Amino acid sequence: MDQDFHRIKRLPPYVFNEVNEMKANARALGKDIIDFGMGNPDQATPQHIVNKLVETVSDPRTHRYSASRGIPGLRKAFAGYYNKRFNVELDEETEVIVTLGSKEGLANLASAITSPGDVILVPNPSYPIHMFGFIIAGAAVRNVPVFPDKEYLKSLEMAVTHSVPKPTAVILNYPNNPTAITTDLDFYGEVVDFCRFHGIYILSDLAYSEVYFDENPPPSILEIPNAKEICVEFTSMSKTYSMPGWRIGFAAGNKKLITALTRIKSYLDYGAFTPIQVAASAALNGPQDCVSDMRQMYKERRDVLISSFKSSGWDIPSPEATMFAWAPIPEQFKYLGSVEFSKLLLSQAQIAVSPGVAFGEHGDGHVRVSLVENKHRIRQASRNLKNFLTSSATVADNSDNKKVSVS
Repeated sequence: MDQDFHRIKRLPPYVFNEVNEMKANARALGKDIIDFGMGNPDQATPQHIVNKLVETVSDPRTHRYSASRGIPGLRKAFAGYYNKRFNVELDEETEVIVTLGSKEGLANLASAITSPGDVILVPNPSYPIHMFGFIIAGAAVRNVPVFPDKEYLKSLEMAVTHSVPKPTAVILNYPNNPTAITTDLDFYGEVVDFCRFHGIYILSDLAYSEVYFDENPPPSILEIPNAKEICVEFTSMSKTYSMPGWRIGFAAGNKKLITALTRIKSYLDYGAFTPIQVAASAALNGPQDCVSDMRQMYKERRDVLISSFKSSGWDIPSPEATMFAWAPIPEQFKYLGSVEFSKLLLSQAQIAVSPGVAFGEHGDGHVRVSLVENKHRIRQASRNLKNFLTSSATVADNSDNKKVSVS
């Protein structure tokens, strides 16, 4: 039966598919691809967390259905983390819920609070679920800038003035994926004041709260007085504890939004496997040396990437946080756009990156480079890059189908 599905029609073709297919074909031919594409941590989960999982899974009582909103011990441990890290008090009964990663939490909250035609303000470029979670739910998405400055606040004013209906919610994500931009409490305070005045919810994605490289840890928007009146914040254990496949995250803040997410999830899942939740509690309550080690590892990788790529001819801004570098396409290749440049880099230098356009049209002048290869592999990539940039390469000029020599 030939039938179109409305929500599927609103989703564009997945930009990564072409590059991923090329990557798979190259590996099938035996090529050594250095993969900076997906933000998928390559380190093992710390052993004490794994040990707690093994210990807990040995008890058959933990094999039954779990709690959709998270076991009490894990919600209490997360509230304790917020108290220690941000000096924010959370009621684990009404202001915290465990999610199957922050991505699932954002998507399900979008479904819970969105009616068809609602206007949601989303930065561009942005992590795809920020936009498409709401598009799937039937919303109309209006883009706002990423950089947290006066222009951002002006864009909020314009959105309120010119959007019909008035925006329901705004998405914030700092440290930002993909751009690695950070912000401070002064900016958060201005946005909270504006959104409280206009009755707009704020959904803050703080997944990279612990991946930072200077002396000032990224703040939480919930540190702002009265923020919980309109804010909910999403975090994840994926990067902090190298637990991406475990699928554990949290939402915290506004009771009404947490209640809405809790109700939606009660219909959709029974929560993460109980031994995983117990192990996550052990991660939050246990020694935190592993977090410092993770941070130092990404810092060292960042420094090697920035210095070695610069020596090879590609000057990339050094990120202050996250496990990503947001790399402007080299001048001689800008006309290609991020997808074609990513394909060329893969075929000619065996380096895989994420096309910036995958995060929104305003990302098309960049590619995202993930710090998921070790320092040896990064240096190997820089040698490949130098050969690629300094050798004479013939590339297709899409505008007039001529061949140009790039040196």
